Formats: sequence, structure tokens, C-alpha cells
Amino acid sequence: MNNKKNLKIIVFIIFGLFLVYGFWYFKNAIEISSYLEPDVIATHYNGSNFVGSETCLECHENIYKSHLETAHFNTSSKSKKDHIKGRFTEGLNELDLMSVRLKMIEEEGDYYQLSNIKYKTKEVVKSKIEIVIGSGVKGQSHLQWKGNDLYQLQASYFQPTDSWVNSPNFPENALSRKVDDNCLKCHVTFAEPKQESNVSKSYDRERIMLGIDCERCHGPSEKHVQFHRSNPDALIGKFVDNYKEYSRQQRLDACAVCHSGLQGQQIKGNPFSFIAGDTLSLYSKNYRNANSNTKLDVHGNQMGLLSESSCFVNSSKMDCITCHSPHENQRGNADVFNAKCLSCHDVETVNNVAEGQEHNVSQNCITCHMPLVPSEVMKLKLEDGMNEIPVYIRTHLIGIYK
Repeated sequence: MNNKKNLKIIVFIIFGLFLVYGFWYFKNAIEISSYLEPDVIATHYNGSNFVGSETCLECHENIYKSHLETAHFNTSSKSKKDHIKGRFTEGLNELDLMSVRLKMIEEEGDYYQLSNIKYKTKEVVKSKIEIVIGSGVKGQSHLQWKGNDLYQLQASYFQPTDSWVNSPNFPENALSRKVDDNCLKCHVTFAEPKQESNVSKSYDRERIMLGIDCERCHGPSEKHVQFHRSNPDALIGKFVDNYKEYSRQQRLDACAVCHSGLQGQQIKGNPFSFIAGDTLSLYSKNYRNANSNTKLDVHGNQMGLLSESSCFVNSSKMDCITCHSPHENQRGNADVFNAKCLSCHDVETVNNVAEGQEHNVSQNCITCHMPLVPSEVMKLKLEDGMNEIPVYIRTHLIGIYK
């Protein structure tokens, strides 16, 4: 009798252990499967999936963390306190223009623009700031969702004056204006349009990737992440483009998609169709291509200016990453950029060529040869609303300036 009872107990214990093991096995199998299949954030037109730059942290921790400090990564974000730069405190939060009065307020962690058109109505329009555009180095603009449409609000923050200004070229009493792909594409990694067209103005709010992150330059990375999570010992990157294998034009195109002007002549797809490693001219062209006599402006067309510089023309290899590291915040680091210049230009040789101007290694090369220049198209209205001031941007037309 006792033997039968003991046998039942043993069977019950074994059965319990199998249950526990089965639960543990399936729980871990699900966790492993979930780990190997990263969440899809958005899908490109070619069918490949974006999985977010945080997946890069696992293998590229140092690059990922340094990239977080770049203007590229911080060029758009949700309106969080640690990112929004404008003043919302009383006395510093108003912009009084000729025909509209604007006030910026914070309520319970959210940020708003209050707008009142003068001499017309006492109504105050309250617009929530939901996306911040710009890292804050020059300034920031602010976007609001209306359904699936994005609108830019009238007030922008301008860092040089530490004040609120009328957004660049903004109609003075419009209060907000719709945003399209040609503007948005340079400030987000990807936005999934709600309809197919050459230029979209409606987006899936849940499938927009803020900031210019890893996948904007390296492409949608689902397959890359899946492979390396399943093969952690693999040392050669799979299913990801290698910039070293790009042609010079492909490397230039990867930057030119945002840094060569508006690229408003859409030939194929829409502004988000192009992916680094492809040929930009198959997708879009700058309006200047049709009129080569058009004067290049410093706002947004660094590629056009660089391509007319002697440094670029006389080099068969020079491209954007010759001088810039997209993974690091190098802004203001004169030593880094001086070293780039001196890798091609010996100080002694330069002194022999330049009459009446002595150069030394402690000088800041770009201050003289890539000066800050006022933009003709990027202008702002300050408090009085009468006068416009230009935004000064560093030219990439490398040259000798008086």
C-alpha cells in the first residue's frame, strides 16, 4: 500500500517537474523568438523594415552613444523638456508681431502656442507643440498634429538672440502651415505616408522615426539585426551596406539627399524613396540643375557649394566624410578640422603661395576659408515684425575670402 502511495507521489513530482520545465522552456523560447525578431517600426517602399537605432546599441555601443550627441540625431524629437530650447517663463515667452500676438506656455509637462490675430478677433487659438524640429544649435521650429497631417507653428526659437521669432518666411498671420515630405525628409529618418503620391502631407502617426539615426544612412536593418542576433560570433556585417564599397558619387548622394537644396524635382517615388547606396539623380533633382546660373544659397545646399570649391574639384576622392564624422559631434572642434585641412595642405607650402598672410597650425582654417555667410532665403522677423534678419550659416564654398 505504501509502495503504491510512494509511487503516486514520485509520479506526481515527476509530472510537476515536467510542467515546470515545460513552462520554463516555452517562456524562454518565446523570449528568444521575440529577441531574434525585433519590432518593426516602419516599412520602406521596397518592402524592407526599419527596427530602430536602439537595436544597434547591442554591437556598436560606442558609436551609438556618440551619435546621440550629434545634430543629426537631435534634429527632431518629441517635445520633451530636455530637448525643447525656447523660453516658456513669463516675460520671455511672447512674440508680438504687426498683426499677430503669440505666447508660448507650458501646462503639466506639455507645451503650447497661444495665438491671437490682432484687430480681428479676441479668440485665442491654442496649438499643442508635439514635435520639435532642430537640434537648437541655430534654433528650433515646432510641429503640431492635426489628424494625420503635420503643421508647422508660427513661433520658432532663434538661438543667436535667445528669443522667439516668426518662423522663416512664415506668413505673418497664418498661425500654422502644412508640412510636406520635402521639408520633413531632412529631419526624420522615415515617415510612412498615408497615401501614395510624389509629395505627401499626411503620415501614419505611429510609424514616423524622429531624428536622423543609423538606419537613415545604413538602410532598414531588420535582416541585419536578425542575422547577427542569431549568429553572435559573426564578425563580418551581413545585410548592411558597407560605405567603403560605395562609389564616390554614392557617398556624396547619401548626404546630398538633404544637403543639396530642396531636391524639388521628384522623378521617381517620393522624397523618402531614396536609400543610401542608390543613385539620387534617379529619384530627384535640384531645381538648379535646370538653371546653372542660379546663385547657390548657404541654406541647405552645402553639396552644391562644396562641388564648386577648388579643394573638391582638384581631388578625385574628397567627399563629405573626408572632413565630417557622422558618428560624432565635432561642431566647434577647430583642432579636428584643422587636422583635416593640414592632411592636404602643408602650412609651409600655403605660406609660400599666400602673399602677405602667415599661417600656423594654431589658427582656425574654416573661420577664414569657410566663413559664416547670411542666407538670402532663410530670414526671420523679430519682435517688432518690421525688419527681417538673415540666418548666418557656414558656407561650404571653400575659398579665399577678404
